[in-house]
Amino acid sequence: MSHRAYIGGLPAGVRVSHQPRKDRPNSRFHGRVEAPGRLCAEPGCAQPGEFRAPLLGDRRPSDHPPEYRWLCLDHVRAFNAGYNFFSGMSPDEIHAAQRPFAGWERETRAFNATGGADRPPRWADFSDPLDAIGARWRQAMPAERKDGKPLSGKDREALRTLALEVDADRMALRRRYSELVRKYHPDRNGGDRSHEGALQQVIEAYQQLKASPAFA
Repeated sequence: MSHRAYIGGLPAGVRVSHQPRKDRPNSRFHGRVEAPGRLCAEPGCAQPGEFRAPLLGDRRPSDHPPEYRWLCLDHVRAFNAGYNFFSGMSPDEIHAAQRPFAGWERETRAFNATGGADRPPRWADFSDPLDAIGARWRQAMPAERKDGKPLSGKDREALRTLALEVDADRMALRRRYSELVRKYHPDRNGGDRSHEGALQQVIEAYQQLKASPAFA
């Protein structure tokens, strides 16, 4: 028969923790919001109200924030265990809420030609003395020609290649093209062919803009 040594009524090697047991979750407990002096909303409960729960029967329009009450840990657990989203709804309302596309009926703003930026707000709705809002949208919106002629994305890329302004005319285009050809052509650089890649980009940009309606 084997024997085990006991110390103070416990098997040897067993340690007893003298740390006090925590009755409340620590501050990192999920969903806990401390507020000294706020009690649980459950009648007769004197525990701190640290967990938010929606009011039952709150069916206000979706463009209004829902109302909440604050409960202690035990009462919010009991609330979560018995919560029924469809409580108080008619069969038709339940069916409508269960549709696969429920909640997606509202129109969303489409992306536009500004590279994904939202449409600018109506300036009459804002006071912008430091031009903070206007500067942002001027930076996001691509510059337009004063003569109203349209520029495609490829046109704008070609203008950047040739370092031309958006309002450049056909004469400015030809002049800039001649300057860059002389700069990069091997015959003007003692046979140096290291600039052939840049020269090809210049030629392609010129061909793009020459056929563009903005330079017609």
